[in-house]
Amino acid sequence: MNYDLMIRGGTVIDGRRTPRFRADIGIVDGHIATIGRIAPSRAHRCVDADGLIVAPGVIDLHTHYDSQVFWDPWCAISGQHGVTSVVIGNCGFGFAPVQPTNRERAMLAMARNEAVPLECMREGMPWDWTTYPEFLDSLERTSKGLNLMAYIGINPLMVWVTGSVETAKARGLNPAEREIAATLLREAMDAGACGWSAQLTGDRSIQRDYDGTPMITDLMRREDLVFLARTLGDIGRGTIQMIGPPAMADMLAAESGRPVIFNTLAPRNDQHGAPAEAHHQIIDWLARANGEGRRIIAQSVTCAIDYQFTLEDWNLFDSSPLWRDLTLGTISERLAKMRDPARRRALLDEWNAGKAPLAGGGTEELDVRLGVSIDALVLAWVTVEDPELKRWEGHTVREIAAGRGQHPLDAFLDIAIACDLAAGWQSVPRDFDPDVMRDVANCPYAVPGLSDGGAHTRFLTTGTYPTEFLATWVRDNQVMDLEQAHWRLSAYSAQAAGMRNRGWLAEGMPADIVVYELDRLALHPIQRVHDWPGGAWHFDRKADGWRIIMVNGEITFVDGVCTGATPGRLLRHGQG
Repeated sequence: MNYDLMIRGGTVIDGRRTPRFRADIGIVDGHIATIGRIAPSRAHRCVDADGLIVAPGVIDLHTHYDSQVFWDPWCAISGQHGVTSVVIGNCGFGFAPVQPTNRERAMLAMARNEAVPLECMREGMPWDWTTYPEFLDSLERTSKGLNLMAYIGINPLMVWVTGSVETAKARGLNPAEREIAATLLREAMDAGACGWSAQLTGDRSIQRDYDGTPMITDLMRREDLVFLARTLGDIGRGTIQMIGPPAMADMLAAESGRPVIFNTLAPRNDQHGAPAEAHHQIIDWLARANGEGRRIIAQSVTCAIDYQFTLEDWNLFDSSPLWRDLTLGTISERLAKMRDPARRRALLDEWNAGKAPLAGGGTEELDVRLGVSIDALVLAWVTVEDPELKRWEGHTVREIAAGRGQHPLDAFLDIAIACDLAAGWQSVPRDFDPDVMRDVANCPYAVPGLSDGGAHTRFLTTGTYPTEFLATWVRDNQVMDLEQAHWRLSAYSAQAAGMRNRGWLAEGMPADIVVYELDRLALHPIQRVHDWPGGAWHFDRKADGWRIIMVNGEITFVDGVCTGATPGRLLRHGQG
């Protein structure tokens, strides 16, 4: 047999927790044909992997590339960090089914709740679909640099059934509408959806609609969620992805009999910055739920959540109604609100009451938190040539306020106003306790991830999680061995999403393969890049150490440089 490509002499981690071994891998027609010893003369092309790790491509279960894939086939940031397959349609958000009259409304919602640039969606999406099966067909036609699988989001489903966002938020489904919803869900599953998704965080949700109100699923009646869960159970396949309280995950798993992917299991700090024990409560609950027959798999946060943002489009203070109002509207409208003395007094009263918002979610009175206090944010840059302002770059809001003789709230807002909201702020990287990360990463009922790829592209770069997980936690802190790490990053993740024939290396499998130098894996600094439709910018973050990333037998990245190949496929659930 002759091979299209051979990966020669690498250390193979096959993704099934098999002990590592040295071998060649021969690829024919996008699939692994041979794992063993291969004569170089039998391959048209050879990749020398001597001294390198050869492993299955990473499967990222939590992304929002639903629109981005149409203008960015490689789904930055994921495609350059070892990810070869992603799941879109998470959290109940999406663009199908959507009537043509509701397209703008759907984009406005995504621009706020997941901070996808509106100008990109307007210019970059083809909108050549109405129904969910037509949406999948459009994805299939689109050039892709990695594989995609998709949930059907319950928000667009509810709009379709009730006729409008406002109606869907105001009331539950009547019997006739439930039958329509069931038909649409079955239609989506038959077309290849991998299940349904919903954000179920209640009326205090941080990820909100464009007008500041909760999303539809945040307000859904329990009986409608039960109906949709039972419908998926009747279909007999697929997964429910949800973000919300554990009790809701318990209910959905019990009512559906289907696996539930729960967000999220994360290392958290207390109000003093010390590690909190909240992750143990989630781990204990997961063990109990699975032991009682409810199949619930959590996604673990295994990378630093560091924010960089401006107040031009920041939406992650929405835990506070006052700040939510302050950050809605045009730039000029927001500037006027921030200058308003009455609003300033109300914000100060909230601050003094210990209820100011945390960057990323929650408010100051929380004992356990992922978010960051406003006065701990660092001024990363200013956009005006004012020596008085530029001198504070690199200082925290607390330090700036002390130096300027101001309250931190006034210092923060005054500098933002002076820069027409374009001043850059960032959180100080937090060091996770290795023992806490070891507990989180090794939970038997959890997979690493939660990249949020495609969302918050001007705030976060968590799509880098495979690089950070392997370099920081596996290599440097030895929270687990590589065999366990690649099983969790790939095969276990594929199983959780219902991906067949992806996630491990074996003869006959699609050649979704990464080749990397473990000792060199490292993240580059974050960059602002202006290469999206409408002139929009986004954050990018590259890495060293990824030598080859291969999707379906074609190389998409070599040493971090994109080859331009688009071999990705739409993975219709149950079909590959």
